[in-house]
Amino acid sequence: MRKHNNPYYISNTLIDWYQKNKRDLPWRETKEPYFIWLSEIILQQTRVNQGLNYFREFVKHFPDVQSLASATEDEVLKLWQGLGYYSRARNLHQTAKDIVLNFQGIFPCNYNDIIDLKGVGEYTAAAIASFAFEQPYATVDGNVFRVLSRLFSIEIPIDSSKGKKAFTDLANQLMNPKQAGIHNQAIMEFGALQCTPQSPDCSICSLKEQCLAFSHNKVASLPVKQGKTKTRTRYFNYFHIIENGNIILKKRTDDDIWKNLYEFPLIETSSQVSMKKIRLLPDFKNMFTKSYNDSFIQLIKIQKHILSHQTIFATFYLITNAEKQGLSLTDEYIKIPIRELGKYPISRLIHKYLENFIDDL
Repeated sequence: MRKHNNPYYISNTLIDWYQKNKRDLPWRETKEPYFIWLSEIILQQTRVNQGLNYFREFVKHFPDVQSLASATEDEVLKLWQGLGYYSRARNLHQTAKDIVLNFQGIFPCNYNDIIDLKGVGEYTAAAIASFAFEQPYATVDGNVFRVLSRLFSIEIPIDSSKGKKAFTDLANQLMNPKQAGIHNQAIMEFGALQCTPQSPDCSICSLKEQCLAFSHNKVASLPVKQGKTKTRTRYFNYFHIIENGNIILKKRTDDDIWKNLYEFPLIETSSQVSMKKIRLLPDFKNMFTKSYNDSFIQLIKIQKHILSHQTIFATFYLITNAEKQGLSLTDEYIKIPIRELGKYPISRLIHKYLENFIDDL
């Protein structure tokens, strides 16, 4: 690595690169902490090109923290629909309420107050503090891990406690505290556009002479991770019931995926089973309060749905004219007109299935 007298040479180089190559994104045009917080929560586990439209819609519907706090949870979840990791949306809504209650609707400007907000961790707190208030806290996300691990050829696993501390310390050392906001934006953008996960074009990299991984031909092997999280396989059996132009839904309230979203009546099984076996299960017998005939339960499709740590095999059964079949569900289910389904937040899995049945969801 070529040595330089300027302790902020790398930071200045990143900033110069950023000013020439940065993407035009709306949350970079403001110092308003509400918009910065909103963008950071949306972009957790989400690509920028996907999150951009969600950000615009949220700003359109909820232009300030007070309007977000005043919304219903269903309104927030419906707007979030399709982004996944719905706990982010629930935390977003609760945090807006907390800011109105505890900070008179003014977004806190102190790092310690920011990091105490629900759903805000070290990275997000550093991003808000530096972007909105120019406070000297380094942001360390996946892009920053990658840039630093390659620049300094660091083989400590980034998903270990030791690694997180080492990279955070290094990130803070490299950052000019007088240029915290633009430095953080620059190093993250550099990782997103230049020092990419796969096949980065090192020949045009403005830091290749400083990059130890490049000089030692180790770019492809960095950063290092301890191991992948195990995935869980689940089997959902959904009943799409149509009765007098209405559709039957139930709200998921357990502490599980898609909490507080709506879905069809569901029976989860430990493996993929036939309708003949499902009808013998206590859950099926408890779901329906009247007798039924298997002949009006139609298998529509089996759909695979992949989440970050779960793979779901969903089997959809269609029941039409339920009112003529003597079929009735228990009180925990709600009956709504099909035309009003668009008002209810549902998972992407249910949405994809319904695209074949209903327009303008």
